[in-house]
Amino acid sequence: MKSSIIIVSFFVLGVLSGYFEIIPLSAVENDISFYVLCCLMFCVGLSLGNDSNTLKRFTRINPRFYLLPVATIVGTLAGCAIISLLFPGRSALESMAVGSGFGYYSLSSIFITQYKGAELGTIALLSNIIREIMALLLAPLFVKYFGKLASISVGGATTMDTTLPIILKFSGKEFAVISVFHGFILDLSVPVLVALFCSL
Repeated sequence: MKSSIIIVSFFVLGVLSGYFEIIPLSAVENDISFYVLCCLMFCVGLSLGNDSNTLKRFTRINPRFYLLPVATIVGTLAGCAIISLLFPGRSALESMAVGSGFGYYSLSSIFITQYKGAELGTIALLSNIIREIMALLLAPLFVKYFGKLASISVGGATTMDTTLPIILKFSGKEFAVISVFHGFILDLSVPVLVALFCSL
């Protein structure tokens, strides 16, 4: 929750800086977002590669749980395609690009801004932050009404870091490795799927 507030605060600070022209537009019109994205991708790779035990833990998972990330991806994209019918100004592909962030707002919003512009990038940022906040606040309800895997699926790419403690609290510690595996797979899928839907 704290990290979400920090990210939103920087976003608001950026909006205010642009609105009041505190930072000249010429300073950010260059390829700065591309270099920030490259740096972010490097940090993601560094954090995944730094834990040598991650892949070893995944081999102990019951094979049927390998379908959980697939179900999350398919369910999210199907929901985004259906929701796009309510927004005639946005195509199904744009909605699916936003949904492909799976809660990974920092990476997906930069990607989408790069491909589709700041407006859709802002929608992606807010949409994915809301997904993470819902996972944090509504986890007990998801577990109660939809089962212990529901809180993991809703958490999306955040289940290996920010939403992991709340998932362990309400779903149980036995779901720790499944939750990390789920987040790991979705983390890897974000740049691929976002770039795919933005380029179609």
